Amino acid sequence: MKTYPLIRAALLTKDAAVVLANGSYPTHPLPCAILQESDFVVCCDGAVNAYLNTGKYPVAVVGDGDSITPENAALLQAIIEPVTEQETNDLTKAIHYCIMHGKKIIYILGATGKREDHTIANISLLAEYMPFVEVVMVTDEGAFTPVESSAIFETYAGQQISLFSLEAKPLSVKDLRYPIQDRILTNWWQATLNEAIGDSFTLYTSGKILVYRCF
Repeated sequence: MKTYPLIRAALLTKDAAVVLANGSYPTHPLPCAILQESDFVVCCDGAVNAYLNTGKYPVAVVGDGDSITPENAALLQAIIEPVTEQETNDLTKAIHYCIMHGKKIIYILGATGKREDHTIANISLLAEYMPFVEVVMVTDEGAFTPVESSAIFETYAGQQISLFSLEAKPLSVKDLRYPIQDRILTNWWQATLNEAIGDSFTLYTSGKILVYRCF
């Protein structure tokens, strides 16, 4: 059974990548530290406009090119990876770029905020990426981790936990304040706003679940 540690910038390895999407730019110390310490940052094309203000450059800018400023497009011409097809969004194009470059875990930042439809779409895409690479979406409030089998999650007492079921399959949890036993969830709200009571909890499932751990 896989164990998912608490999200820390110190977990970054050479096999890890950061994708910066064009939502609200990170302000919380944790995603900011992840962004600062990563050696492999890929920006969705619009996100690079803000990223350059930190004084750093990404390894690539991926997308259809509709959001980057003309000035930055000229500055970064050598590292822009244009993908013009419209069947996927810029986030998915950036994820594919990281996978093609051998990355095993991808931290997605800046994928929420601004338009709510973009936020919902980006969160739902985590389940699409899961068969190909380990992904974590880190926001200013917490982190989403997708799973499709039983797993252990590191926590701390009092940490707020929400579970979102994407398939009609039984779900059980151990060591959360409000127990769940062999329940099939029929709406996203039904396993939200739970709470850790110790340093970990165990999730039992054979379906696709999004696990949210609040900071």
